[in-house]
Order: sequence, then C-alpha cells, then structure tokens
Amino acid sequence: MLRKKWNAFDIKFFMAMLMVLDHLHHIPGLLPTGMYELFHVLTRCVGAWFAYLAVEGLYYTKSRLRYNLRLFLWAGIMAAGNQVYNRLGEEKGLHIGNNIFFTLAVGVLCMNVLSSAKRAQTLALKVLGWAGVAALAFFGMLFAEGGFVLLPFMIITDCCRERITLRNLLYAVLSIVMLANAWHGYQTIEETLRMLAFNSDFLFITVMPFLAAYNGERGQKNCFTKYFFYVFYPVHLWVIGAIALAVS
Repeated sequence: MLRKKWNAFDIKFFMAMLMVLDHLHHIPGLLPTGMYELFHVLTRCVGAWFAYLAVEGLYYTKSRLRYNLRLFLWAGIMAAGNQVYNRLGEEKGLHIGNNIFFTLAVGVLCMNVLSSAKRAQTLALKVLGWAGVAALAFFGMLFAEGGFVLLPFMIITDCCRERITLRNLLYAVLSIVMLANAWHGYQTIEETLRMLAFNSDFLFITVMPFLAAYNGERGQKNCFTKYFFYVFYPVHLWVIGAIALAVS
C-alpha cells in the first residue's frame, strides 16, 4: 500500500513546478517536436490536484464567502494581466488565455450553492439549488479553462468526500466518458497517439496516486504557503510570456 507522507503544500509545490512544463510551448521554438505533447500528457494531473485542493479548502476556511471571493478576485487579476500581455503580443501572434482561478472560483461557487441546497428546508428550495448548480456547471464547462472536466471532478470530490471508493469509481467513469468524447481513430497508431496526447483531459485521473499519497494535512500555515499558488501561477505565465516576446 502506498505510504501517505505528503501534505497538501508538498504536493502543491510539486504540481506548481510540473505545471511550468505545460506552459513552455508559449516560447516559440523552445520545445522540440513531440515534447509539447509529452509535457501535456504528464501535466494533466495538475489542474485536477488544484481542483481537489479548492474543494478541500472549503472545509478548512473560516469563511466560504471570502474564500470564493478571493478566487474570483485573483481570476480578475489574472484576466487583466492576460489582457495587457495579449495587447503587447498581438502583432507577434502571442496570446495567453490561461485562467484556472476562474474555473476554481466557479467550482467553489457550485459547492457553496450545493451546500445551501442540502440545508434547504423545502423541496422547492432544494430543486432550485440543484438547478443552480447545474446552470453554473454548464456555464463553467463552456467558458472556464478545463471546465468540462474540472467542474464535474469538483462536484464528485465534494459529494463523495467521505466515500473514497465511490469517488474513485466516479473518477474512472468520468475519465472513460472524456476518453470516448476525445477518441478519433486515425490510419496510424502514431497519429492516434498524438491526437490522444493533445486531447488528453481524460488523463486527469493520473492525479489519483497523489491523492493516495496525500496524508490529509495542510502543512505549514503562513502567508507564503497561503498565497504561493495565487502569485506563482500568473507570474510564471507572464514571465514565460515576456521571454516569448523577447525572442519572437
């Protein structure tokens, strides 16, 4: 059995470093042929891990509302920074559209509405709450980065927080559905594998070994650990973007 020895921040830090690999393609000519696809496959667990932590955070935060608003605030900061960069890089065809903060914020909002629906005293309010969750999830799947997989992942994680076997089974079902949606057979195995590497959202399930290694502890709690990802995520993308501007 895999020994649980990593706390949340240990895995968060590792995932942040791994995430950089998936964004190096923003620098023109940096990656050799096939390397982008490899990095894309290896990093599919990253978004799922941060989505998992976002759900876990709801059970540790002192205020669910402030937690949700903080995610939306950083989503706004990220969007504003991206807009500035995209104006600077427009003539060179450079663009950054990443904003997982918005995906996580929408997901956490779904969890908050879901929590209210569970506590509702009447059937009408419960139905209204579930309808709200469905509407938010649909919106997020259309407009949020990775929302098509991360929002269902977050809902499963929250609803099955105390039922790990059922949670893992539903993760597997979601992965199979995503694979079926992505599948397009080509004439050669190489072409098919390259297609799957590019459309590899179904590989979010590679987060499961990290969930198994998670010891359930948050790790050291200070300003650095609290805001590390909030700062690192946009800054590393903008630094990569600045390098892309310089070498283009």
